[in-house]
Amino acid sequence: MHKVVIPDSIVQRVIGHRGVEHVYADFDPKKTAFVVIDLQNAFMVPEVAHAFCPTSVDIVPNVNRIASALRDAGGTIVWIYSTFGEPSLTNWPVLHEMAGPERTAKRIAALAEGSIGHQFYEGLDIQPEDLKVNKTKYSAFLPSSSDLPEILRARGIDTVMIGGTLTNACCESSARDSMMSNFKTIMVTDANAAMNDADHNAALTAFYLWFGDILSTDQIVKRAETARIASAA
Repeated sequence: MHKVVIPDSIVQRVIGHRGVEHVYADFDPKKTAFVVIDLQNAFMVPEVAHAFCPTSVDIVPNVNRIASALRDAGGTIVWIYSTFGEPSLTNWPVLHEMAGPERTAKRIAALAEGSIGHQFYEGLDIQPEDLKVNKTKYSAFLPSSSDLPEILRARGIDTVMIGGTLTNACCESSARDSMMSNFKTIMVTDANAAMNDADHNAALTAFYLWFGDILSTDQIVKRAETARIASAA
């Protein structure tokens, strides 16, 4: 698990901007979606991964805790999976030009629809009522990547929580675009995974300062449970 370190100077700047340390701490679970990015075998199982991230396995218990608590409180859980294939060679050639032919071939093999790498990691608590949405680029909120924003708006969602891997790639890209799609957006500090602590903390810090909030699994679960109890009373 990553050691999360947000500089106090950043926290103080956030308080100066917003008046509070956590502007979305009192989210309404029924208007909230937990969007889990790319927890697929292609990133989590060494034998099939094209970009193995060891810490992605470590966050699974926290991802499941949040999914369960939010689901019980009336929230929406969305599992996002990346798909790469021949169409991506034409609709996103810049990525593949940077990666080169060898890495591109590995990415396509690992994330081809129907492949073992494309499948969600077996330890995830995915329930029948949860949503599954495909994306074809790093961000799940980019119009050319998926129709996730429209799906969430149709459900009355105004708040998005982001978890998954990599913190500083697909998760941060999705979180920034979520905010710029006018959703109140939270990155979960201990339910995102990067290759190392430095990458993880840099992404959280930049997002927290300019784009949204950051909360821990414990903070989210406590809020969801409090809201559930209050709703049932």
